[in-house]
Amino acid sequence: MRVAFLGPEGTNSHEALLATELGSAAEPVGLGSNHDVVLAVQDGRVDRALAPLENSVEGGVNATVDALTFAAPDVVIVGEVVHAVHHCLVAAPGAQLSALHTVLSHAQGLAQCAGALRRLVPGARLEAVASTALAVERAAREPGLAAIGTRTAAARYHAEVLAADIEDQPDNATRFVWLAPTGTPPDGPPTKSSLVFHGAGDASPGWLVRCLSEFAFRGVNLTRIESRPLRSVLGHYLFHLDFDGAPGEPAVDDAVGALRLHCEAVRVLGAYQAAVSAGAVATLPSGHGGYRTS
Repeated sequence: MRVAFLGPEGTNSHEALLATELGSAAEPVGLGSNHDVVLAVQDGRVDRALAPLENSVEGGVNATVDALTFAAPDVVIVGEVVHAVHHCLVAAPGAQLSALHTVLSHAQGLAQCAGALRRLVPGARLEAVASTALAVERAAREPGLAAIGTRTAAARYHAEVLAADIEDQPDNATRFVWLAPTGTPPDGPPTKSSLVFHGAGDASPGWLVRCLSEFAFRGVNLTRIESRPLRSVLGHYLFHLDFDGAPGEPAVDDAVGALRLHCEAVRVLGAYQAAVSAGAVATLPSGHGGYRTS
C-alpha cells in the first residue's frame, strides 16, 4: 500500500506515520506540501495519505482543510491519529547559539516554538520553508543556520541537537487524519464525523446559530468548528464541523438532514473511529538529546 505524507523523511508527519501500525508495512511516499498529500489520493497516485488537520497550539492546518474542501471531492477521512509533537533546535555539528543568524522550519514549527526561540536565539531571523526535514537538511550543511525539526531528521541529516523539546506547550500534539478514496470503509467502528457546509444565508442574523442548533436540539455534540473563506465573494464563509456520532444514527441523520434545509451545500467528509490517545513518538538513542547553551 502506497501512503503519502509530508516529506521528506524526518518530518513530524513521517514520525506520525512510523508510529502507526500501517507505517511499518506501507510504502511511504513523501511529498512536498500538504496540498499535494491530499491530491495524491484524489488523483489515485497513492492508496492512502496521513495528513495533519489541526494542532493543539496553532489550530487548523489550512492547506489540508482547503485541499479537502475545494480540490478533493473523491477523498474521505477514514481514521485519525493524535501524535505528540516534540521539536528540537538543530544545526551543523559544532555550531554555537551565538553564531546563528537564521532559524528555518515549517511555519507551524516556528509558531509552536516562538517563545523558546526568543530566549535561545533572540536576534535570529525566522524563515518558513516547506517542511521541518528540509529545514534540518539545510541547517546541517550551511553555517549560521539552525532549524526546528525532529530528532529523526537530526540523525538522518547528521545535524547536532542544540536544544531538545523546545515546544512552548509541553502537551503539544497534532491531529492527523487518514485519507482514502470515497467508498473506503473506516478503519474501525465510526464514532466521530466531519462535514463542511455553506449557504447564501450566511450574512443574515442568526443563520449560523440556526445551523448549529440542529445538532444541539438533537443532542449531537460538536467537538470542533472552524470557518474558512468561501473563495467567491469577500465576507462569505464555509464551516467545518466535527461531531460525535456517525451517519446511520437517528440523531445524526436528522441533524444533517435539517442542516441541508439551511444550506446550499453540505458534504460529509468522513465518519471514523475517534483517536483515544496520543501516538508513540519516535526517538533516537541516548546521547542525541539534551540542551546546550554555548
